[in-house]
Amino acid sequence: MSFLKLATSLVIALNLLSGPGLTAPAPQGRWSWPLSPKPGVLRTFDPPDKPWLSGHRGVDLGPTPDAGRVTAPSDGVVTFAGVVVDRPVLTIDHGDGLKSSFEPVASDLKQGDRVVKGQTIGTLQPGHCGGTMCLHWGVRRGDEYVNPLGFVADLRPSVLLPLE
Repeated sequence: MSFLKLATSLVIALNLLSGPGLTAPAPQGRWSWPLSPKPGVLRTFDPPDKPWLSGHRGVDLGPTPDAGRVTAPSDGVVTFAGVVVDRPVLTIDHGDGLKSSFEPVASDLKQGDRVVKGQTIGTLQPGHCGGTMCLHWGVRRGDEYVNPLGFVADLRPSVLLPLE
């Protein structure tokens, strides 16, 4: 087997083995960042080994110059807008079994409201990242949390091919 065929097979195998949270789970261009301009990632997706264990089931984003304005990453319908424990949370159902949640985000939206990609859905509130303003963004496919960054960035591993 030539090196090129071997490298191609390796890329395909890595994509198949990387799991649902690591591959690009949405068609390119369907989703956008919920903060603008593109924010830094303060804390990455770190799901627990078992659903009942602790972990970080989303990503923390920010800060950005316009960090107060949170936008819908894709079209959808609001399924929850309220307080969880001590933080305002907003959840959007994007269809195809995908739901995204945002905290701490104050919003005037209510359950059943339709939103479109890029629409302002609320304002970022303090409280999640200590003294730094940040947005916690989580995405679920059914009951499983997946890496939100896979919807806005290509997370496949880089593979160097020979210069033949």
